[in-house]
Amino acid sequence: MSLAADILGWAFILAGSFFTVVGAFGLIRMPDLYTRLHASGVLDPFGVSLILIGLMFQAGFTLVTVKLAFLVLLLLFTSPVACHALARAALHREVKPLLDDERSSSSKR
Repeated sequence: MSLAADILGWAFILAGSFFTVVGAFGLIRMPDLYTRLHASGVLDPFGVSLILIGLMFQAGFTLVTVKLAFLVLLLLFTSPVACHALARAALHREVKPLLDDERSSSSKR
């Protein structure tokens, strides 16, 4: 494996790890279900896709690379659908989103 592919692979893996950790902090720090879904629904697939692309660079062009590419595509198609299904189920259960008025009144107390 060439040095450039190795460095590029590790750069993608580290960037993906960063975005995944930021998404995890978003799950902890966000105040309600819908903002948590947004944080995890946007950052986690992006971070995991970057990690898988980094692993593709590490593997070289083999059958493993093709399998990882299919995993990236599967993740990019299923993650938005899953987030939409969770948000729709929460809306059917009448889980109300936290609005700006409620957030500012609760912080004044």
